[in-house]
Amino acid sequence: MSGELSRLTAALAGRYHLERELGQGGMATVYLAHDVRHDRRVALKVLRPELAAVIGAERFLAEIKTTANLQHPHILPLFDSGTVDGTVFYAMPYVEGESLRDRLSREKQLPIDEAVRITREVASALDYAHRHGVIHRDIKPENILLHDGQALVADFGIALAAARTGGTRMTETGMSLGTPHYMSPEQAMGERALDARSDVYALGCVLYEMLVGEPPFTGPTAQAIVAKVMTAEPVRLTALRKTVPANVEAATLTALAKLPADRFASAREFAEALTNPGFILPTAAGSGVGRSVTQGSGRRSLYSAIATAALLLVLALWGWLRPRRAGPKPVARLNVVLDAGQEMRGDGGRMALSPDGSRLIYTGGSQGQLLLRPRDQLHATPLPGTEGAINPFFSPEGDQIGFFVGTTLKVVSFDGKPPVAIGDSLLGVMGASWGPDGFIYGWAGGMEAGGGIGRMVPVAGSAFSRIAVTRTSSDEIGYRWPEVLPNGKGILVTAAYSQANQMRFAIAAIHLATKRAAVLVNAVRARYAASGHLLYVTADGALMAAPFDQETLKLTGHPVVVSESVRLGEFSAADLAVSATGTLVYATGGVARDRVLMWVARDGTAEPVDSAWRGEFDAPALSPDGNQVAVSLGAVGN
Repeated sequence: MSGELSRLTAALAGRYHLERELGQGGMATVYLAHDVRHDRRVALKVLRPELAAVIGAERFLAEIKTTANLQHPHILPLFDSGTVDGTVFYAMPYVEGESLRDRLSREKQLPIDEAVRITREVASALDYAHRHGVIHRDIKPENILLHDGQALVADFGIALAAARTGGTRMTETGMSLGTPHYMSPEQAMGERALDARSDVYALGCVLYEMLVGEPPFTGPTAQAIVAKVMTAEPVRLTALRKTVPANVEAATLTALAKLPADRFASAREFAEALTNPGFILPTAAGSGVGRSVTQGSGRRSLYSAIATAALLLVLALWGWLRPRRAGPKPVARLNVVLDAGQEMRGDGGRMALSPDGSRLIYTGGSQGQLLLRPRDQLHATPLPGTEGAINPFFSPEGDQIGFFVGTTLKVVSFDGKPPVAIGDSLLGVMGASWGPDGFIYGWAGGMEAGGGIGRMVPVAGSAFSRIAVTRTSSDEIGYRWPEVLPNGKGILVTAAYSQANQMRFAIAAIHLATKRAAVLVNAVRARYAASGHLLYVTADGALMAAPFDQETLKLTGHPVVVSESVRLGEFSAADLAVSATGTLVYATGGVARDRVLMWVARDGTAEPVDSAWRGEFDAPALSPDGNQVAVSLGAVGN
């Protein structure tokens, strides 16, 4: 018997006999105990010492008296509470059975009718408690017990008691109430005045998990999950499990609306919608869920495209690249000139396309900031606070943009709020990519031990880590333009090599499990198309497409030419972006190798330094006397 268990057994002698520890949660340690007075088994929960110190024993016990008065067939009652030797405890019935978490761990997904029944039973308990002024605040599978097939909600009102008595002192000590996977956006933001709709959101998360096997938002850290809770939209249930009835999907997504006003007003309404075959998603203008559905429908129906730079060619690649046995779909091609004063600027990765193909972001304008060009609009709109931005990239959900200003990584949303600085651990001039696991990946510096690719969560102050990648050869010096594959198993990169003062480039695939890189093809920039193709740009500006298996990270067929004149800039940058729906955007212009170095006099007259001297000139510097000039002359190979 552990020291703590022995101490509690001695302190509670004559009242409870502790048999063994059942588990630990965020607020308490749970023991199986024998209630001596009533000769019954109970679950005795002992409040964590640090939580008890912050809250105060007497105040906590006074608050949970409300819970003791809740009498409902689907609410686990409170038997007893008190203190012993400064330790706060409360006793509840010991349920012979398992928690919903135990069952989900074993089965992953539940039958639809059973998931709906459990949800309705929990909703009934919530509705009763809400009408008695009690908000649970911590609905999750661990707090839903299954006894003889029926759902019982445990710890009712305990989180409320902690919130009321702990106040801001809990935040100051680093403790929080609730579980990130099931927190409503308002609870994740730290709002204390929560109402019934916060519990409705959490119950929607639980139902979502019962139906598809995981909560609506997941991530490697609590910060990553909260970031998605605040900004991302859940994947439609029918996209993950086709047998989910339309009204069940609509009810679940309504419960998961970002704004409380867009959710069900009560748990009872949620329960009724689950058994109403005619229930559909609200489509009012103010509904976050309605917006999500409208955009999703638009993605399926829109087939036109947008373009950028002085001249851009847009291709509907999904129809063009899909297997031919069904017959190729027509390709829509458009050339569009941007507004005067909003032309693209910079010489790195200058554009990004949202996953659904509806939004184009590019660097341009007089201040070199990010400009947003929606597909259905004729003009671009500047994003405030993004002046000096380079190398933009979208989040997997398409609702946030990552970019660099100098060496600082920043993230901005489309809600008008200023960008948030994340850190300066990644070399932004080489690009970055936001993976489906919630991490942002980029080159972290040299190829020494511990170098290679780095990653970090897009939350201010988040930790940075390095991924040591096994090099493809000894002359490899770094990775540029990473792109995390949709399945999260690998990253496409441009590998740079230097030998005898000459540079060469190749597209490589890094396997994240083995940390090994393998060369795929000699080229300078690559993107992955959801049709199962590797799109890559060669050193002379040709855009190619070759069949590619993202599971094995190997090319599976011969390439075909898509275009012969993709613009290439510095650092092997190419103005190339592709959406998950098959829209390709790129800038034409070819490789910048025909520049002419000019002398410009004070009166504005200009003449070539040498009319026969042409190339990719950059970074000119005049001697102090003005009689000599030094330039960088770049070309692929030297």
